[in-house]
Amino acid sequence: MSNLSVGSSSEEKMWRGALIPALFVAVVCVAGSIALRKGPGAWGSLLASLTVVLFFSVHLGISAISKNLDPIATMALAMFSYFAKVMVMGAFLLVVTKFTAPTTVNRAAFAVTALAITAAWLAGEIRAFLKLKLGLPLPLTKE
Repeated sequence: MSNLSVGSSSEEKMWRGALIPALFVAVVCVAGSIALRKGPGAWGSLLASLTVVLFFSVHLGISAISKNLDPIATMALAMFSYFAKVMVMGAFLLVVTKFTAPTTVNRAAFAVTALAITAAWLAGEIRAFLKLKLGLPLPLTKE
């Protein structure tokens, strides 16, 4: 049975637990941005929503892939994924700021949406993790 099969992996449960509140907040932010900033606000919020969800989904995907690796390989993969995400995010933000006008993509809507979805994602992921009830081996005690 695959590690990524439906309902079997803790990473999938955490992803689902984080994605639901993040998408709810994304919908609220996009609607609010449309109401306040019209088209540019919508583009800014949609871009932030896609960016944040993709960024955090990659993290859980790497976690699922490295589940059965030794700790050194897991750490190396985690460090590489963080470095790659930071570089890609920096390049993406540079492209957005250089090749889109503020009248097309509202920067404030992007920022507020990204922060709100990040908070919702992290809260949902923590909540899902706490609901996992992982059994951790305890050390043997001498009696």
